[in-house]
Amino acid sequence: MKKEKIKAVLFDLDNTLIDFMRMKTESSNAAIQAMIDSGLNINEKKAEKILFELFKEYGIEDQRIFQKFLEKTIKKIDYRILSNGIASYRRVQAGFLFPYPHVRSTLVKLKEKNLVLGIVSDAPRMRAWLRLAEMNMTHYFDFVVTLDDTGKLKPSKLPFKKALKELKFNPNEILFVGDNPERDILGAKKVGMKTCLAKYGQKFFSKKVKADYEIKDVNELLKII
Repeated sequence: MKKEKIKAVLFDLDNTLIDFMRMKTESSNAAIQAMIDSGLNINEKKAEKILFELFKEYGIEDQRIFQKFLEKTIKKIDYRILSNGIASYRRVQAGFLFPYPHVRSTLVKLKEKNLVLGIVSDAPRMRAWLRLAEMNMTHYFDFVVTLDDTGKLKPSKLPFKKALKELKFNPNEILFVGDNPERDILGAKKVGMKTCLAKYGQKFFSKKVKADYEIKDVNELLKII
């Protein structure tokens, strides 16, 4: 494909810049073990299955997921069990929150090219900014669009239109990088942005939605732009 003149690069956050699912899995498993150690009478594998079914039903960002988990498993919220689970989750989360290889160096080189960088994420505002702050990455981005800005999840056009208002560029001068074809790539295409599939973080697949570019390492963006 012929290279386009790109003036801005926008990123999804989780599974594009951050190895989010690894962090979520390790933290959730630690929470389950802590709840079992605190008196929750359940098989660990069964608990993992129930918890991730709840994530699928209510969303990976649900802030009351462990309360719902306890209501599902023991029909009540035991705060001794709940508090130990959440505390363990938070301890492990901090240790597994880090960017994919070459993310930092790639962002530095993109900034050196005088490109505007932004994020369009389905995460709530505070969670998105905290993840960036915990990785010392807030300074790379000119703006961050989150769920709180529009109330709509990708592939709705609204988060991408919000980004367009921030940029004031033509859509075809913007490259959007994301891991989920049905959310990130489709949503960006709806408003006319160029798209790039981050295959290194891809967890969901689609035969219908195709990106303009595909990369197996984030530093391959430097060859596109």
